[in-house]
Amino acid sequence: MFTVDRKLAWLIFDRCLSYLSQEEIPLQTGGDRQGLDAKLAGLVGPAGHDPEQVLSAFFTDIAPAVIACDSPRFLAFVSCVASKTSILFDMVVSSLSLHGISWLEVAGPVAAENQALRALADAVGLPAGAGGCFVSGGSSGNLSALLVARDIGLGRLGGQCERPKVALTADAHASVSKAMHVLGMEPLLVPADDHRMSAPALMAALGAATRPDEVVAVVATAGTTNAGLVDDLAGVAEIARQRGLWFHVDGAYGGAGVLAPTVRRLFDGIEQADSVVIDPHKWLFAPFDCAALLYRDPPAAKAVHTQRAAYLDAIHDDSKDEWNPSDYAYHLTRRARGLPLWFGLAVHGTDAYRDAIESTLAMARYAADSVSGCEGLTLVCEPQLSVVLFRRDGWQWCDYDSWSARLLADQIAFVLPTSWDGEPVARLCFVHPETTKQMVDEIISTIAP
Repeated sequence: MFTVDRKLAWLIFDRCLSYLSQEEIPLQTGGDRQGLDAKLAGLVGPAGHDPEQVLSAFFTDIAPAVIACDSPRFLAFVSCVASKTSILFDMVVSSLSLHGISWLEVAGPVAAENQALRALADAVGLPAGAGGCFVSGGSSGNLSALLVARDIGLGRLGGQCERPKVALTADAHASVSKAMHVLGMEPLLVPADDHRMSAPALMAALGAATRPDEVVAVVATAGTTNAGLVDDLAGVAEIARQRGLWFHVDGAYGGAGVLAPTVRRLFDGIEQADSVVIDPHKWLFAPFDCAALLYRDPPAAKAVHTQRAAYLDAIHDDSKDEWNPSDYAYHLTRRARGLPLWFGLAVHGTDAYRDAIESTLAMARYAADSVSGCEGLTLVCEPQLSVVLFRRDGWQWCDYDSWSARLLADQIAFVLPTSWDGEPVARLCFVHPETTKQMVDEIISTIAP
């Protein structure tokens, strides 16, 4: 019933190759709900359809109803700009039905994923015994890491704490707050006037806490999503060590910057983390959905995450030197989502990734300089990584919204405003290595007075 249709296979391959061969991926403009519902009506039901008809409907009506995140003109969010090499290998992973649950079943893919994880651990500066697994994204990584932090912290407290606390700033990613809610933890908010956690501010917050002994972890951010700022990782790490706190670094977006010599100093202290999250599908040019979760002490994480059941006993043989990715996060079944990154690293080398990251950093600095040199525009803060925030004098939310809509309609760029200290500002996020100075000039010219 589900046999290979070779004609259909070649049609799909040709479509994919045509897309990947475009010199510049067009932005497109998304779609409307009612229009899409009408176009999809009747396609799924008891009876099937001619596969070529369905494929045509997909490429004609469904695929164009997006704003393409892999366009060099997509600057609204931290987008996914997968390398063509990794995209092609992702097709291999799907075609071979490769998963990444246990060493018993898929030792080869697990070994390759671990090689990619080791490259990231080395870049971060974690010790030789560090390791972890690939999860679906930063949200999954933060949740899994904080689960370990909670259980270890409760063990230290003898279980005498109903709601352990996590120190963080208001600029921490929203997924951290969601993870704490799921885990029954509470935030200890650390003031950060400059939107970065500092060691003195953390010390003050701990000193002012009603029950500082109930704080079990601190979350520092290596590249805030809104502004690309890096917390004082070295200072925070030292306090975490002194207080016996789990030190988690959320580098989902910015952590890839450890590969770039021009900004590597910003990450001093990350090597002291107990857990780190870096999303290759953000700034390391891997396909969705891929986040690397690394632990300094993997056995501690394994003790928390390993699922025990009669049907799983066969994959848990502690007498053997085996590595089950399912033991290092809250998942069990998982794709071998790290393989496309591994293939890209092996084919291109880490220097190519370094150069691609450096190109986006250079473009952010170019944009910041352009804003600073334009009367009527004000740079909100000096960019540390690849996010540029600026304001147009006298503009309100409606002005930024109208500007954003015009840029998208004219296919110049996809940008969206954000807020900074309660005021609307423009935000440009550079993660595509093929965004050019000409594109930046065109964007700035549309907002300059």
